[in-house]
Amino acid sequence: MTQEAENGLPTENNKQKLVAEEVLKHGMISEEDVAELYTFRDLAHATENFNPDLLIGKGGFGRVYKGHLRDNDKAVAVKQLDMIGVHGNPEFLAEVLTLSRLHHPNLVSLLGYCANGHQRLLVYEYMTNGSLEEHLFDLDDNKTPLDWHTRIMIAKGVSKGLAYLHDVADPPIIYRELKSLNVLLDHDMNPKLSDFGLTNFSPKEGEDHISTRVMGTCGYSSPEYAMTGDLTTKSDVYSFGVVFLELISGRRVIDDKRPTDEQNLVIWAKPLLKDHSKIPEVADPLLNGNYPIKCLYQAVAIASMCLQEEASTRPYMSDVVVALEYLATFQDSDDDE
Repeated sequence: MTQEAENGLPTENNKQKLVAEEVLKHGMISEEDVAELYTFRDLAHATENFNPDLLIGKGGFGRVYKGHLRDNDKAVAVKQLDMIGVHGNPEFLAEVLTLSRLHHPNLVSLLGYCANGHQRLLVYEYMTNGSLEEHLFDLDDNKTPLDWHTRIMIAKGVSKGLAYLHDVADPPIIYRELKSLNVLLDHDMNPKLSDFGLTNFSPKEGEDHISTRVMGTCGYSSPEYAMTGDLTTKSDVYSFGVVFLELISGRRVIDDKRPTDEQNLVIWAKPLLKDHSKIPEVADPLLNGNYPIKCLYQAVAIASMCLQEEASTRPYMSDVVVALEYLATFQDSDDDE
């Protein structure tokens, strides 16, 4: 018998059960739909006591470790949320509830969670191929550059994940943190968005935007969000345009290693995107010209629409999905020059 049990105090398992019951109370969701409950001991064991050698990511919400669950040796990603500003149980449980409701092939799946004392942890599926960023920039000799088809398929998957958050999730979720680092790739190079839902960016009923402190990564944020803090689904559309432009060009959104007039990807690319004859200059040199030229023009046109300065003139993500689905099946004709 544990010391806690001897003293008549709730054991860790009982505490966790109470947490699970609270999750179910927070909304209309069945017990089967809630992510699995883990004890802190389970996750400490899975990550070898949060061994620094198993650290696979660090971001605004905390550290992420690769782990293996004891019961099935399944590889998982364990996110240990930062203690600074960590939510209390009600807020954290509401986030778990939101994440548990979201199921889409282009969103990283939440497998479990832990709320033990001050610890807040989330367990996600492990993404074998890491982030999109790792496959686009500063490639070493062991990495083959992404081919054109794979880039378009990644863009299509990202657009579908965003469209789901905007149009299907209830309440709708504004992602806000779309960037190549947050696009993760599975063993088949299928893209999945990570870190969605952790901030509960949903407009109040009857409104189409939310106002928040500007926190987006430099270069990916839409002009209106950077200037006013007003966040809408069209802000995500702009960020998608930036990521798509990264996929097309193989350039970082901000790269201080380049000449001054080329350091900001969007500023460098916009004049080229408007000149039909210069569009091939935007394509990643690592593609070696291996892409249908008409397909490049159409990809650039989609990115340009997403990067419009005025939010109202940008397409909805559902429209972008339709355009990219066509682009993904586009076959270059023999007379393309």
